[in-house]
Amino acid sequence: IREYIEETAAEYGIEQHIQYRSLVTAAAYDSATASWTLTVTDAASGARRQLACNVLLMCSGYYSYKGGYTPEFPGRERFGGTVVHPQQWPEDLDYAGKRVVIIGSGATAMTLVPEMARQAALVTMLQRSPTYVFSWPDRDAIANFLRKVLPERWAYAITRWKNTVGQQWVYHQSRVNPERLKRRLLKRVRRELGDDYDVEKHFTPRYNPWDQRLCLVPNSDLFQAIRSGRAEVVTDHIETFTETGIRLKSGVELPADIIVTATGLNLAEPGEMAFSVDGQALDFADTWTYKGLMYSDVPNMVTTFGYINASWTLRADLTADYTCRLLNRMDELGMRQCTPRLRDQDRDMPRRPWIEGFSAGYMQRVMHLFPRQGDRAPWLNTQNYAADKKM
Repeated sequence: IREYIEETAAEYGIEQHIQYRSLVTAAAYDSATASWTLTVTDAASGARRQLACNVLLMCSGYYSYKGGYTPEFPGRERFGGTVVHPQQWPEDLDYAGKRVVIIGSGATAMTLVPEMARQAALVTMLQRSPTYVFSWPDRDAIANFLRKVLPERWAYAITRWKNTVGQQWVYHQSRVNPERLKRRLLKRVRRELGDDYDVEKHFTPRYNPWDQRLCLVPNSDLFQAIRSGRAEVVTDHIETFTETGIRLKSGVELPADIIVTATGLNLAEPGEMAFSVDGQALDFADTWTYKGLMYSDVPNMVTTFGYINASWTLRADLTADYTCRLLNRMDELGMRQCTPRLRDQDRDMPRRPWIEGFSAGYMQRVMHLFPRQGDRAPWLNTQNYAADKKM
């Protein structure tokens, strides 16, 4: 991913406009000058400086980079091996020939299992409850064929349309016919692992598809690792860490040299910065989301948030396009400030959470910190590409 980003930055010649190793700790807006002042700390020297800008575009995502989420594990201090959280992965971690237990069943765990299984003696993915998993090729055969027979722009447009419609169709099916989609997903897992594997226990969640994220594994790599015997899935609850591994509520003991706590990330407000407008501290929980990209009564600021049920970049593209049109319109009118504000008829809107219908714990833990949404445009934060595009 990083290589792709670096290559793209080089291709478009924007590296010289990037200030690396710079931590923004505060952003203050002043209506008198219609500008933001950013407080920036240099990561190497610790020196602080200030930057001014007219419009602030927040593209920091919604995860905290200070540290991942780790629940309290009884007896953790007794464990004699190495405990690692993926967000603080040590570069020198040697797991060749080791017994590894990965706690978690999300995207991070699904990614780590087949990769570590290449060198480890055995990798055990320990989960409290299963996640929906399906495999997909990492090369798009249709897209590659279209590129051979059509101009590049046509092939790209058709491929984008195909993938966008496909994602939206799957999500729509999860809302209108969840049982049918569930059967189709589990059928694919059984085809991968065989009829003798306990798919009901290890790959059948208690919730419907897309009530939480689905995990896509490329080229069946997770299933291949399980079939090879280099990896296994254990579904149980942790009773305690021991000196040599983990004892489960069932009484089973999992021996381990390394335990990886792939237990999730913490969500954070934009950039984990202190925001203020005209000297007043800004609490995003007091604002309403405007089209999912701006905030009520917050001037000249746009935040890029992608989808939880589709590709992040789909919505990032919509946000970027809207922002460019907004800036061009401000230039046309000679305007220096743009602020979303509730109309009188909007003030009686019900206060709905920023994201609805998504039960994942990492979302629910912090949803009270995020802006609210209403029941009418433009005060909506939909998770629907077609609706967003229209809005």
